Amino acid sequence: MAEVICPDNIQIAIEPEAILDHAMKMKKQGFRLSQACAAYVNKKFELSYSFADDSGTYQLTTLRIVIDPETEVSSITELYPYAFLYENEMKELFGVKIRLINLDYDNKLYRIRQETPLKVDRPEPKKPVPPVKPAGAANEAAAKPANAAAAAAKPETPAPAKPAEAAKNDDGQKGDA
Repeated sequence: MAEVICPDNIQIAIEPEAILDHAMKMKKQGFRLSQACAAYVNKKFELSYSFADDSGTYQLTTLRIVIDPETEVSSITELYPYAFLYENEMKELFGVKIRLINLDYDNKLYRIRQETPLKVDRPEPKKPVPPVKPAGAANEAAAKPANAAAAAAKPETPAPAKPAEAAKNDDGQKGDA
């Protein structure tokens, strides 16, 4: 089995105006942008920019920004040029307002018919049903007579009959006896 060398991942909540400062710190520390994505939750955007340290620790640090749909965010493509793909995707699929993307596809990255197809209000998750507690010994004893009475009142159903076989004689051969 492989040795796990990755420490716990770090998530840092930041304000939208701080994205460039934090991205610059990540760049200076030698982190690479490993992914950026958006989600639309509770009528807000959650933007995640994840940076990986490939120097041996494999630390993953995610900068998380939660914004209203009207809020504009600065692009990090000046620092990480390949971020243009992530940011164009966030802009086109979700409708995130990102300013100054170095290579802005102006909503033509994907050939889609619906504008911002992933900006969908999702219902809040249902609360989980609490687990059923196992019955105690006293409860089980009280339940047995009721179960026994119910079993006595319900007649047993016989097993379904097997299909009739052809009559066999004493030799085990089919035919009239």
